[in-house]
Amino acid sequence: MATPKKKRKSATKKKSVASAKTTRLRTTHSIIPFLMFNANLEEVTKFYSGIFKQSKVSFVNSMQAEFELNGQKFSAYNGGPEFKFSWGVSFMIQVETQKEVDHYWNALSEGGKELMCGWVEDKFGMVWQVTPKILLELISHKDPSKREKATEAMLKMRKIDIAALKEAIRK
Repeated sequence: MATPKKKRKSATKKKSVASAKTTRLRTTHSIIPFLMFNANLEEVTKFYSGIFKQSKVSFVNSMQAEFELNGQKFSAYNGGPEFKFSWGVSFMIQVETQKEVDHYWNALSEGGKELMCGWVEDKFGMVWQVTPKILLELISHKDPSKREKATEAMLKMRKIDIAALKEAIRK
């Protein structure tokens, strides 16, 4: 009789953990960025969905759009020239490899402008941070010397160079 009780507890525990995970996933995107562009949103969604491999456009016309980029939902409106994006709100794309850094950096900077420390402004004025995870690890490293060297190296960069960051902390 002890065996069936253990199975029930185990099943209940598994169900509870699964339920908690489902709840977390469901609420992950309860805050949806609402973006005011000064552009045709059909062009905007075509541009972004061409860059982000995991993208989905739910709805779009020249004035309104709903879309997803790598699992993040966005809502957008063509609001006119009085609305401008700034560095005060940007979107960070966390990546693993230099190839990914290069992909996002090159695609987003086309028609836009390169900024410093991995930041780039796209042709619609939206500001992005193309950030390899190793950068975040190095600039918050427990060793103050490595942290300082990584930060110094980053401050000299526009597009983040992973090999240069790793080399900087070895010196």
